[in-house]
Amino acid sequence: MMNKQGRATTGSGGHHMDIETISGDRGLDHEEPLIFELGRAGKCGVDLPDLEIKHDRLGGLRRRGQIGLPGLSEPEVVRHFVRLSRKNYAIDAGLYPLGSCTMKHNPRLNEKMARLPGFADIHPLQPVSTVQGALALIEELAFWLKTLTNMPAVAMSPKAGAHGEQCGLKTIKAAHKARGEKRSVILVPESAHGTNPATAALVGYTVEEVPANERGRVDVEALKAKLGPHVAAVMLTNPNTCGLFENDMRAIADAVHKAGAYFYCDGANFNAIVGKVRPGDLGIDAMHINLHKTFSTPHGGGGPGAGPVVLSAALAPFAPLPLIVHDAGGFRLVEDKADAKARDAKPFGRMCAFHGQMGMFVRALAYMISHGADGLAQVAEDAVLNANYILASLKDVMSAPFGKGPCMHEALFDDTFLKDTGVTTLDIAKALIDEGYHPMTMYFPLVVHGAMLIEPTETESKRSLDEFVAVMRGLVEKAKGNDKSRFQGAPFLAPRRRLDETAAARKPILRWTPPAPKAQAAE
Repeated sequence: MMNKQGRATTGSGGHHMDIETISGDRGLDHEEPLIFELGRAGKCGVDLPDLEIKHDRLGGLRRRGQIGLPGLSEPEVVRHFVRLSRKNYAIDAGLYPLGSCTMKHNPRLNEKMARLPGFADIHPLQPVSTVQGALALIEELAFWLKTLTNMPAVAMSPKAGAHGEQCGLKTIKAAHKARGEKRSVILVPESAHGTNPATAALVGYTVEEVPANERGRVDVEALKAKLGPHVAAVMLTNPNTCGLFENDMRAIADAVHKAGAYFYCDGANFNAIVGKVRPGDLGIDAMHINLHKTFSTPHGGGGPGAGPVVLSAALAPFAPLPLIVHDAGGFRLVEDKADAKARDAKPFGRMCAFHGQMGMFVRALAYMISHGADGLAQVAEDAVLNANYILASLKDVMSAPFGKGPCMHEALFDDTFLKDTGVTTLDIAKALIDEGYHPMTMYFPLVVHGAMLIEPTETESKRSLDEFVAVMRGLVEKAKGNDKSRFQGAPFLAPRRRLDETAAARKPILRWTPPAPKAQAAE
């Protein structure tokens, strides 16, 4: 028989029929070897002439042995990577419930714009006179980022969120140095993104943790007690990683500024408040904005990303190079400190070789223009609505530590409802793979035991949410019904079964080596 998802079952137990095929493949799910295992010596997808190199310019370091690349024909290479691509989960395949990650639909219009020759084919070292349109686009995007946040300046070059954090903290360090102060401590809430304390340590600060109150927000009195002349800044995420809005922002900002420190906000969750709340109105001095979360191109696969940092008037002079200026000669880049000083700027240096991620800038501006002011506000409204729909639909069967009130962009659950079932958060996540979903974020934030963080984003329909809710409720019912085998061996239907993830992380095999040749049989 076929179940409602169209999968073959035994009819009684509901488990996948274990059919042994001759090929080892299962329908369109191919058992694909590594490309190195497919390769054969002497095989190549293109004819290359033999070259006679008369002059060795490598100082005797030219390679003498084989490079070790697999030998395949062009069709074999294409077929291999297409087969692998079928094993990927993607936002184009289904709901991506990762919390704190904002994995939402990427409009194809934005991709089309990013591929226009004047944006896609330019080079960072070509003459500035030939990239006036690209610089105008960056300046336009910067204008709207400042408008959306009500901040007077923005550094566009940071490549992603943690890079933006580094930029913000270096700007803060430069501002303190200009005042003749040497402050050594960054205060970070216990529910912060892991990059926050890591970035603070990288920039040379000591990190002190700030506890949360019973409502899942920063304990303001505990924060105030830690402030002093040694504190350089407070790093805070809003909405925070429990999916809650920090509604004491003005009180925190006032206390931080009174102590002579600066207020850094992690803008990873800006998608929840874009068009609704302007961070500058909350007293924030610096905030990075993940363009690859809020403004198209959901992140994943290692990039690309972009993390512009908006800055308050107090920090604006210390923004990193390069700066874009527009004068009688058109747009140009301020590349050195002497030129910047003539413009009353005091940049701390530069973050990277060039100016940022052009493709990300194009996608972000296309997203803004196509949505408009009312559309961007609706993005936040629908993201919050969808998350609250998930919370309301599941909190009667799953335990929600902060479920008494509404959440923001993501719904947070813990593992209390799994007590005495023998099933863990990890088991639930692995079972979701069999149901055709990428797992939610697990065990984060760390302040909640066995956390399950679900962020549906604004791009999911009610039907999509209802299907996900039905699966989650079904899994909860099975877990509470003592069906431990359904979970502890999961996933059953994925290309690979459950891995020893701890061993894989501690002892990764990063390089393929050919198997040892079999010993010749004795004659």
